[in-house]
Amino acid sequence: MKNFLKKIFTKEFITPGDRGLRNLTRNFSPTEKVLFSLFVIVFGLSTLFLVWNVNQSFLVEIPASGGALVEGIVGTPRFINPVLAQGDADRDLSALVYSGLLKGEEGGRLVPDLATSYAISDDGLVYTFMLRDDIFFHDGTPVTTDDVEFTVQKAQDAAIKSPKRANWDGIVIEKVGPKQIRFLLKSPYAPFIENTTLGILPKHIWKNVDADQFAFSQFNIEPLGSGPFEVSNIRRNSGGLPQYYEFMPFKHYALGKPYITHLTIKFFSNEKALITAYESGDIESLNSLTPSEASVLEEKGARVETSPLPRVFGVFFNQNQKVLFANAAVREALNIVIPRARIVQEVLKGYGTEIDGPIPPGGILGSTHEVVDENMDDVTRREKALATLTNDGWKKNERGMMERTTKTGTEMLSFSLSTSNAPELKNAAEILREEWAKLGAEVSVKVFETGDLNQTIIRPRKYDALLFGEIIGRDLDLFAFWHSSQRNDPGLNIALYVNSKADKLLTEARTLSDPHERVLRYEKLEEMIRADVPAAFTYSPDFIYIIPEKIKGFSLGQITTPGDRFMNIHHWYINTDKVWKVFVKNEEASEPSTTNNN
Repeated sequence: MKNFLKKIFTKEFITPGDRGLRNLTRNFSPTEKVLFSLFVIVFGLSTLFLVWNVNQSFLVEIPASGGALVEGIVGTPRFINPVLAQGDADRDLSALVYSGLLKGEEGGRLVPDLATSYAISDDGLVYTFMLRDDIFFHDGTPVTTDDVEFTVQKAQDAAIKSPKRANWDGIVIEKVGPKQIRFLLKSPYAPFIENTTLGILPKHIWKNVDADQFAFSQFNIEPLGSGPFEVSNIRRNSGGLPQYYEFMPFKHYALGKPYITHLTIKFFSNEKALITAYESGDIESLNSLTPSEASVLEEKGARVETSPLPRVFGVFFNQNQKVLFANAAVREALNIVIPRARIVQEVLKGYGTEIDGPIPPGGILGSTHEVVDENMDDVTRREKALATLTNDGWKKNERGMMERTTKTGTEMLSFSLSTSNAPELKNAAEILREEWAKLGAEVSVKVFETGDLNQTIIRPRKYDALLFGEIIGRDLDLFAFWHSSQRNDPGLNIALYVNSKADKLLTEARTLSDPHERVLRYEKLEEMIRADVPAAFTYSPDFIYIIPEKIKGFSLGQITTPGDRFMNIHHWYINTDKVWKVFVKNEEASEPSTTNNN
């Protein structure tokens, strides 16, 4: 061994270009030849390992095209059309097939989609949009302002009866050119910008469809848009109803071709069938489950993603029908004892947020919500509520019920609570009845089918107290819910709230394009409503989405409707690849380009 090492590392070592290298190995003994071979092998492997490590340090993992996702939803689509979409199934598929001038992103921001930029005039009356170059429908036809104008006109057409009609009522369209279009408003309305997320229809296939045939067109179930995915196959049952849709990524999508190459959406008649399909492996993802079912699946190891919905649930007091609620002390006492934490944990299984104001958590304005006295225990709450009633002249009778003597006789703390037959609302109503009974209130719970509740109870305002929810939306326009002009149907002021100062704040807020100024108005409004207690706010539910672990690049963001879960689906991926860092583009999320015009 000593002689071997000496030959290797002393002057006897001959350079590769010299024939002496051959002589070197010839002079080795058999043992030295074996050792030399091992040395060469170890040296070679070490070199390769070193090179591999250096290479790995310069590699990064990136999304790669490929993979499949199968999702299940409850319901069957009828109108895969952004102008007509009504149910969740309609909106889900429309979100995949169509794209608008702008689109929602995580955090509630609106970013360019078909548009490359937009400008708002200083007076807030003119919105000007510039379209991107090289944007196409799935059949290869370019998207132009003709299509944008056509879509908005269809939404405005009374004969078509679009759910979006109110959003576009009175808006004048001015087509400047094939790439530039303006919308002219009669008065400033800051939430208008949200309307421009409306999916754009291809005029060239819809232009010959009459208004009376619009809802019956085959294009409503065989849609063609410019969104991230295009329909590749439709499987129907013997009755002609679709059982599932198969989609493939659209290579010319404005924001980039999606990574997932096979997407299937299957339809089920109810939640039970949906869950059975998930547990059997027939589908991989599902959404909008009841909290109890979601909790069970999460305990079994399912990946559950949640996001606060911009919805406000609470008890709305009708002072016009029940004079009892004209008493501020009564409203305050009933509000104090509401066990918000218990309702969120027992009824929503933790998939929700406690609230005590009219603004939902996590909105685009960044409003924060701290429940007043949230750390107070039930006994302390009840004592505080009893003190509030006692100071107002109320006391318990021999039956333990609260009453007080007035000029016209004895007034009892008794009323009815109307609500929907939705499981969460029924359970929450029983908890409220139980807590209010401990306070000395006699409450009868009235449960109605959702349709009956809306038509026979809410619209004519025939309720003492109403446990219900308000869908606020991403634009956070509270005018319809709290302005005094909206007390009667079709207005949504179901608390029949009247406050001139609140009216002024609401009117100002919807005209301000500056988000900071809008926040200031809404903070004052929230303080005012909390002080007046026209309603006892309780919780905001979460959107619940079960999605497989294999999906990466997923971001749920702020959800307004279930279809919003697909807002960033072009970023989702399953497969990955590794490349050198120098070959990775430094791509940043695009921001909407906005300017002000005089």
